[in-house]
Amino acid sequence: MRLADLQAEIVECRRCPRLVQWREEVARTKRAAYRDETYWGRPVPGFGDPDARMVVVGLAPAAHGANRTGRMFTGDRSGDWLYRALHRAGFADRPESVGRDDGLVLTDCWITAVARCAPPQNRLVGAEEAACRPFLAEELELLDPSVVVALGGVAFRGVLRVLSDLGREVPRPRPRFGHGVEVRVGAATLLASYHPSQQNTFTGRLTEAMLDAVFERARSLLDEFPIRR
Repeated sequence: MRLADLQAEIVECRRCPRLVQWREEVARTKRAAYRDETYWGRPVPGFGDPDARMVVVGLAPAAHGANRTGRMFTGDRSGDWLYRALHRAGFADRPESVGRDDGLVLTDCWITAVARCAPPQNRLVGAEEAACRPFLAEELELLDPSVVVALGGVAFRGVLRVLSDLGREVPRPRPRFGHGVEVRVGAATLLASYHPSQQNTFTGRLTEAMLDAVFERARSLLDEFPIRR
């Protein structure tokens, strides 16, 4: 399966009735600030460089962010933080992502998530995460990244689960999530970061310097591997 085929399959998914109902309701009712926009209202595929050696994994699309724009981490404050950091680290050609047709180019970076539909209260149930897991597994198998950056504990645990399912050697006992945690899984390195959610950034739990340090470490690890071109 090619990435383009996988993206097309993701966009058409209706496996989880609760998530389908929620994402479509949000797209119909909209937020007042975006009432003149047409919401995406579907599962959100991954985005970035198909030759990427680094994959960034989040939790799920935000209801009025990626569920509105159709691009991961686009249209909300979490994405503002992420794309600024990617730009500073040389993975993005600009410090902002405003829509899927804005011309933003990522280099050596692919952005995805554990779940592809916006969940109510940003919380998934176990069956929903399990239903989406094959999509992330396919992405990681196709991309075969040297570095995976997990944003948040759910993404960190989800990536470890997927890599284990793919037959990669995951350390035992499984590592616990924490900002800056680094785990070698087979030939790849998993880096953990607090999620750039408003809950973390407004309180100072995550600072821009802390997020920059994660991507600086990712860059130093990638220097050990050949560029795929």
